[in-house]
Amino acid sequence: MENKKFDRPSRQLIDEFHKLSTPNISDALDRFKVKGGCHEITPVVDTVKIAGPAFTVKYVPAAVEPGTVGDYIDYCKAGDVIVIDNGGRTDCTVWGDLLTITAKRMDLAGTIIDGVCRDIPTIRKLMYPIFTKGRFMVTGKDRVQLDAINVPVSLCGVRVEAGDIVVADDSGVVIVPKGMGEKILQAAKSIAESEEYIEAEIEKGAKLSEARKKFGYHSLQRKI
Repeated sequence: MENKKFDRPSRQLIDEFHKLSTPNISDALDRFKVKGGCHEITPVVDTVKIAGPAFTVKYVPAAVEPGTVGDYIDYCKAGDVIVIDNGGRTDCTVWGDLLTITAKRMDLAGTIIDGVCRDIPTIRKLMYPIFTKGRFMVTGKDRVQLDAINVPVSLCGVRVEAGDIVVADDSGVVIVPKGMGEKILQAAKSIAESEEYIEAEIEKGAKLSEARKKFGYHSLQRKI
């Protein structure tokens, strides 16, 4: 169940992704026909942005003699993004104030949950970046149990492996497969640059249609 070690992307690569918006990264993923946008996952705290390697956690329904929700966080490293697959369940939480306090102390980048969290006041007080399907106070203890860590998981239908790059902001969450980091980064930078040119043209008085045509806006997300 416990897979404590995995390869993490370089800090430099993570920092470069942090400079980009999730919309630009999503368009870049479209160029390569990669599904990376996590539908219905939204921030609990506004105006926070994160980028980091995925530390994956998989929950399953509790057995007749239930296991525990686990203390996996002890194996995380500073800068990690905890990605929790709770099967999209919204009837019980898998994150509360004890985990928030610990994650903040450990300097984790944030948490993404295909499911819900609770103890919102603590999250907001500490400005801890967490992205979920919502919030609900009912505990996950004896309802779900930890199945495995750092195995492939599903986040709203998006496959996530330990070490994949997670980027999240007010627009949502995207997952970049670790083996495609450099390709997606360069494509996202190119898209961001083109949109900046379009914005500059509009500010100079150009019509939107003209500016978009000049810099190929309608095909930016397509494979070159």
